[in-house]
Amino acid sequence: MVTPVLSSTITAPDIQQDRETVRVPYPNYKIIVLNDDFNTFEHVTRCLITYIPKMTPEQAWELTNQIHFEGLAIVWVGPQEQAELYHEQLQRAGLTMAPLESA
Repeated sequence: MVTPVLSSTITAPDIQQDRETVRVPYPNYKIIVLNDDFNTFEHVTRCLITYIPKMTPEQAWELTNQIHFEGLAIVWVGPQEQAELYHEQLQRAGLTMAPLESA
């Protein structure tokens, strides 16, 4: 006959002392704009200044040149929720966008 084990007699080992809290940051996401044959330099630059926070005209112009001459540029890296918003805004403005990808 098997005797039942009462839960009050079983105690879990104290593992809190051995445990360490490890915080893992959320991944960042990259917004990549692709070169195309129909958006002007001025339009791409204006969109970057309008929709990407803290984007200066000089940075936007450099990124626009990179998009044109290299085929693409990473224009922003950050948390997923913000990346989704900026990506959607740039896409609605007519820019050719790569899918969001984690950094």
